Amino acid sequence: MGELTHVDEKGVKMVEVGHKTEVFRKATARGRIKLKPETIELIKSGKTKKGNVIATAQIAGILAVKKTPELVPLCHPIPLTGVDISFEFGEDYIEATCEVRAYYKTGVEMEALTGVTVALLTIWDMVKAVEKDENGQYPSTRIEEIRVVEKVKAHPSQ
Repeated sequence: MGELTHVDEKGVKMVEVGHKTEVFRKATARGRIKLKPETIELIKSGKTKKGNVIATAQIAGILAVKKTPELVPLCHPIPLTGVDISFEFGEDYIEATCEVRAYYKTGVEMEALTGVTVALLTIWDMVKAVEKDENGQYPSTRIEEIRVVEKVKAHPSQ
């Protein structure tokens, strides 16, 4: 295992990246929200009371990517070059994918993870009224399997 880079004998620190070369960075994160099949149909047909769930989740996810250094204390502010958030529907789930790109000195995994997580949270928020049971609980709603599925670091010679 590697050494911890954010903690030393003096305490917590932001890692120094000034000496690193700027290279192309890309990270893709993915996760799922489990929903009732009837909720999936409402989203697909555009009949949810709060509006367009997918467009709102995309906007929220992109905003979250941009705000990652404000949410995750030791993340560097990174000049992003692009963010894409897409969705695939299953019978009882929506899978979200967030791809983040930049030319910088450190990776964009945390941004991709933050983007996909907030996109999924936004979906939950927009459909919670139809996901609740008679006691106001969410017996089947779940956010799961959030993970980095790809990380790219391409040096200029590649």
